[in-house]
Amino acid sequence: MSATSFLDSIRWTAEGLVPAIAQDAASGRILMMAWMNREALSLTVSRGEAVYWSRSRNQLWHKGETSGHTQVVSEIRLDCDADVVVLQVQQQGGMACHTGRESCFYRVLRDGEWVAVDPVIKDPREIYG
Repeated sequence: MSATSFLDSIRWTAEGLVPAIAQDAASGRILMMAWMNREALSLTVSRGEAVYWSRSRNQLWHKGETSGHTQVVSEIRLDCDADVVVLQVQQQGGMACHTGRESCFYRVLRDGEWVAVDPVIKDPREIYG
């Protein structure tokens, strides 16, 4: 299958994006969700490291370019509706979240309140300055 055909198989949003879920390849834990455009997914495939599209910055974002916490991609899956991708990754540095936690999904709903249940592995000020 050519590079063009796999990109053409995806049902992109009107903005040309697809949701991308990063999952720890070893543990199965969901680490984060981000967006990809065609270029981001193509670069992810060619580099073997996750590249996303930052909607807030309106630019490509190589995960870990600032923090050093890159995501080495071992597998990419497409869901049955062809509108969500899942990246099986090896998270370098042990943290995917800009808050210094392993996962961006560190809050649990308890009695109507969101409670942070995962520890901060490293203070974000030490990571980003």
